[in-house]
Amino acid sequence: MLRDWIQRGGQTRLTLFFVLLAVLLGVAIVMAIAIGSTPIAPGTVVRVLAARLLPFAHIGVDETDTILIWIVRTPRVLVAALVGAALAIAGAQMQGLFQNPMASPDVIATSSGAALGAVVTIAFGFAQISLLWLPLGAFVGALASLWIVYALTTRGGHTPIAMLLLAGVALNSLIGALISFVLTLNGGRFEIAQEILFWVMGGLDSRMWMHVWLCAPCIAVGVIVSLVYARELDLFLAGEETAASLGVDVQRVKRIVLVTAALLTSAAVAVSGMVGFVGLIVPHVVRLLVGPAHRRVIPASGLIGATFLVLTDLLARTVHPPEEIALGIITASLGAPFFLYLLVKQRREVGYL
Repeated sequence: MLRDWIQRGGQTRLTLFFVLLAVLLGVAIVMAIAIGSTPIAPGTVVRVLAARLLPFAHIGVDETDTILIWIVRTPRVLVAALVGAALAIAGAQMQGLFQNPMASPDVIATSSGAALGAVVTIAFGFAQISLLWLPLGAFVGALASLWIVYALTTRGGHTPIAMLLLAGVALNSLIGALISFVLTLNGGRFEIAQEILFWVMGGLDSRMWMHVWLCAPCIAVGVIVSLVYARELDLFLAGEETAASLGVDVQRVKRIVLVTAALLTSAAVAVSGMVGFVGLIVPHVVRLLVGPAHRRVIPASGLIGATFLVLTDLLARTVHPPEEIALGIITASLGAPFFLYLLVKQRREVGYL
């Protein structure tokens, strides 16, 4: 099995595994750019990307191909990769912090909180003043919802799964009602209502380079901080008391991890809307492959999450042409059965079934 091959092969096999993940991501990006209403040969995509990224290489490319590939398709695919990586790493952090395989940005209402923050900035016109209001509003909403769930469910360093799920369901319902209320108030403003619906359903329509630069710095900061605190998350797996006895400033680390998870989630939601279950599926699969150590889980989650969402967005664009299916619909269709599987598995492990 792949898991045994990775975990028993030492550092060489682990390095080879990460190289393979990077190659798969690169192939997925090229194929996602090549496939569309106007098919483009993968070789042409590679030449255009090389010409833009290696300006001193003097690679001859057609101007029409350059516009279609570099201006139209590449930003959307890169946004998909960034969003997938951010949500997967945020999910890995939450699962490590809560010591719970069902914790993820959408299950515990972090994504919906970020969406509410973004919707409020749209409804009150702040997003029209400056695009920077979107990630700011999303961050405030994500952080607030994450702290509410944490405060309601965690006692003595332990987060019961039932409490976590109930708090997430309740807060998701409340936030959904608030978003619907804001949508109702703006029902007569067609453009505003359409933007709100987009954020609720999730998607990457018309993503441009400004969206890449909008989310990339926040996601980069979140990834770096996640890697810096990977060891502390490993110690949290043994419980907060054990972590504290080994010299971890538990409260400080929890605050940093929560803020980082909120930053990653809000940066993703600010450019894609609510895309569910990426932070649940990917980290769970990654832990099965590479084990529980977060120095492996976090980068692997980022690479696999990016590849997963690039391919999912490609499916959303091509499954029913010429119409696009909302990205959130595709991820929910894949993630909801997986969530139910985890729930049944958890119940069997504790003896309920």
